[in-house]
Amino acid sequence: AQAAATARLGGVLSMVGFNYRRVPALELARQLIAEGRLGEIRHVRAQYLQDWLVDPSFPLTWRLRSEEAGSGALGDLGAHIVDLTSHLLADKVTSVSSLLKTFVEHRPLSGNAAGSRQGSATGAVTVDDASLFLARFGGGAIASFEASRMAAGSKNAMRIEVNGTAGSVRFDLERLNELKLFERGDDTAGFRTILVTQASHPWMSAWWPPGHIIGWEHTFVHQARDLLAAIGEDRDASPDFRDGLYTQRVLAAVETAHASRRWERV
Repeated sequence: AQAAATARLGGVLSMVGFNYRRVPALELARQLIAEGRLGEIRHVRAQYLQDWLVDPSFPLTWRLRSEEAGSGALGDLGAHIVDLTSHLLADKVTSVSSLLKTFVEHRPLSGNAAGSRQGSATGAVTVDDASLFLARFGGGAIASFEASRMAAGSKNAMRIEVNGTAGSVRFDLERLNELKLFERGDDTAGFRTILVTQASHPWMSAWWPPGHIIGWEHTFVHQARDLLAAIGEDRDASPDFRDGLYTQRVLAAVETAHASRRWERV
């Protein structure tokens, strides 16, 4: 909060590394929503699933200690889908109801030598392994969010679906060059897959010929480019510290809602 206020009052340009805003397919989805192609937005479903903690013998690293990581899957993964859905809808979460769960409560201490007397020592996991929460957006849409590092078979599966009165979009990070779009009016159409590699698509004019896909690392190039462009044009970058602070407030409300077992305002 102090950093956000200091940057704003001092006229300092700031940016938060929410790189998934720079996936061309997701930026295309944002443009379609902004143009009204989906109509009035009613439902949002957002998941971010990984499986690297399924094995209970995985050691107790810093990411599993609240004093170092702050939170678990909620902060590590949930932060991205909160920021991204708010960016897609140009809207903010106003209240949440939640459930947090730690499945493996103790893990081997990191750095123990195999066969040593300390090899069986364990420590307490003090963050969540998975988080589920419902949310209301200011514009009237309702949403469900799921973040887990215990979803066997999911390596980096960030999946988002937005439903409106006129259509829907679907996205899966494990197929990050594709966006699925459904528009009402043709009952035989169903969802169609857009390969987001045309020069007319966001950021793609700087890369390869159509059909030549890009990867996750390119989102960081796009992010750096946009930061440098904001500096050169003397304008605010996005997302800035205020956006990061908003996301932190949503996550804090999720933790409070888990403890209170009530809906909590952001």
